[in-house]
Amino acid sequence: MAGGRFGAVLTAMVTPFDDNGALDLDGAVRLARWLVEHGNDGLVVCGTTGEAPTLSDDEKVQLWRAVAEAVTVPVVAGSTSNDTAHSIELTKAAEACGVAAILAQTPYYNRPSQAGIEAHFRAVAGATSLPVLLYDIPVRTGRKINHETLLALANDVENVVGVKDAAGDPAASAQLLAEAPGGFELYSGDDPLTLPLLAIGAVGVVGVASHWGAPQFQDMVESFAKGDVRAALDSHRRLLPSFAFETSDANPYPVPAKAMLRLLGLPAGRCRLPHVEVDSDQLVADARAIVVELGVSVA
Repeated sequence: MAGGRFGAVLTAMVTPFDDNGALDLDGAVRLARWLVEHGNDGLVVCGTTGEAPTLSDDEKVQLWRAVAEAVTVPVVAGSTSNDTAHSIELTKAAEACGVAAILAQTPYYNRPSQAGIEAHFRAVAGATSLPVLLYDIPVRTGRKINHETLLALANDVENVVGVKDAAGDPAASAQLLAEAPGGFELYSGDDPLTLPLLAIGAVGVVGVASHWGAPQFQDMVESFAKGDVRAALDSHRRLLPSFAFETSDANPYPVPAKAMLRLLGLPAGRCRLPHVEVDSDQLVADARAIVVELGVSVA
């Protein structure tokens, strides 16, 4: 079967809020179960798509515990920030909630050196017995995890087991996998690059469009694993409108994902500031066109 240790298709789950902007914990449980029922092998909870920077520590703990108890698939906790000490504290809290793994992002805004990035990840990994998936997304953090840094962590830190790759450089990703130790896994962290990354050895995707397009992602991964590149390409092409929809300058993710989920009758609510929804009518029209094309049921 295709896929890595956490499966082939994981969704970076949005965090549902109620009409007053408060955490909708029951909605999060309902959404998590729906995502699993509709093709997801695992869930990332309290990642950027989950609006983690706007969540309190208590809200994160509530989410990790509730979702981990509600589903049987791996729940990966986004438990880090640009504060290493705080990241360690939250990582320990996440482990106590029963999650399966940690997603550790590059410290953002303060733009540490590679030595600082490596020390940060070593400290986080050393605070838990859980597997740690690094998150490399320089467009948001301001720093790339350099090739040498990734290899040092992969080789030296036993529970650093892979990377969510949103660096946008498949050639560098191919070189990383060629040199990394056996068992080190790469997940696409950029939906449109999933097929190119499968071609260089990725095991799956941590997606946003997988909120509604998980079956197509599954078909893509399974087809590629069987050597049916044409079928994998067909699945990729079916998802192209979703890739265009899921983020834009006017409506960056997770704004479109929440609009889509509301259309599907699923818990989502609106985003917390600083995100706002622009041209809602067009956003809903675009979402409706996508679900009609993919055959997703609208409430």
